[in-house]
Amino acid sequence: MRQRGKVQEVEKITDQDLLREVMNTVGKKGKLGESVRCVVSVSMLTEGWDTNTCTHVLGVRAFGTQLLCEQVMGRALRRLNYELNKEDLFDVEYADILGIPFDFTAQEVSDVKPKKPKKMEQIKAISPERDDIGIQFPRIEGYRIELPSEELTAHFTPDSVLELNPHLVGPCITLVQGIIGEEVELNVKHLEGMRQSTILYHLTKHLLYTKYRDPGEDPKLYLFGQLKRIARQWLEGGYLHCTGQTYPAQVLYQEIADMACERIRSAITEACTDGDRPIKAIPDAYNPIGSTAHVNFNTSKTDLWRTDPRRCHVNYVAWDSAWEAEFCRVAESHPKVKAYIKNQGLGLEVPYLYGSIQRKYIPDFIVQIDDGHSDLLNLVVEIKGYRQEDAKDKANTMRNYWIPGVNNLAFYGRWAFAEFTDAFEIQSDFDNLIAQFINSN
Repeated sequence: MRQRGKVQEVEKITDQDLLREVMNTVGKKGKLGESVRCVVSVSMLTEGWDTNTCTHVLGVRAFGTQLLCEQVMGRALRRLNYELNKEDLFDVEYADILGIPFDFTAQEVSDVKPKKPKKMEQIKAISPERDDIGIQFPRIEGYRIELPSEELTAHFTPDSVLELNPHLVGPCITLVQGIIGEEVELNVKHLEGMRQSTILYHLTKHLLYTKYRDPGEDPKLYLFGQLKRIARQWLEGGYLHCTGQTYPAQVLYQEIADMACERIRSAITEACTDGDRPIKAIPDAYNPIGSTAHVNFNTSKTDLWRTDPRRCHVNYVAWDSAWEAEFCRVAESHPKVKAYIKNQGLGLEVPYLYGSIQRKYIPDFIVQIDDGHSDLLNLVVEIKGYRQEDAKDKANTMRNYWIPGVNNLAFYGRWAFAEFTDAFEIQSDFDNLIAQFINSN
């Protein structure tokens, strides 16, 4: 209009007219709306609109209520990036909101631009090129154990040890001090005088009522004498360690007693699995077999190990620590290893008890080894640095329940379990372990 000499009409143009012109010329070259890529009209809020790439909200309608303003602004509150930062928090994200009469209490932040999502890498099974090195595994829901007909015995191992410390049982010394007056020390020294026979009786009772009692049935009281004898072996054999000013009587705390009884039952199970009533694993009734062929997920991790196409069914291993990367190198370099896979996106879960809490244990790797038999040996591998109490329960479950239970089914092949706890000895420990498998034939 100014070029045509209509200067007065140009001066009458309002912001509303300019905004209307921008909206009418979105994406048109040479027009006011040329730089606008996309405009989405939120005409019906009840339908919902969920997109995490919305960075601007422009109000071009009348807003009669505060609730309507909040609803429209909510369309830009979907996060663009859900990756946690080093503080295990989400990074701050902002959206530009124009033309909406809403009083926002936060302070204005300038020069904050949405971050681009991290580059994603697809980890998947390479099919059909690597199908010949695929690995199948059983999906187990639980275990069935029958008591032996003869006398109960127990085989205790280093993983039968239960260490009582303030981290496990809670603070043992507390200082209480008011604004005025003398401070008072609260402690548990009164537990020091509890006799071992009292501890043994209550521990045996808890073992009988929680571990050897079928649902809805009376406890098997005829087992009390045998369980008491085994519990005494556990107590007097040095398998209960007390540190940090804790006392043996604290093993009778409900949660601690569950953990102690589970260690004792695991030792009993290990001693009786070779008898006439071996332990049996219970497969998932609807999905009993898992396979590496189903691995397909995306990851933003940059720590990726490009796998050897002759050893692994998937293209990458997203390792969580340098120890796992070292194991990938060791596994691929050993001539007796035919295939391996990291248990990420795979679905191998091992049910176990941590005290009285049912949990799922996810091992690190599965390795198939040629140990001289007609079929390959499936080795479940755990890479573990610092071992807490739950690591002992996981190892006990694998050795005493999952491995013998699956092997006794005689349908899923032969299985074994190994745990590597020294990063600098993984190579030698793995070589020695495979040599033991071969020499045991």
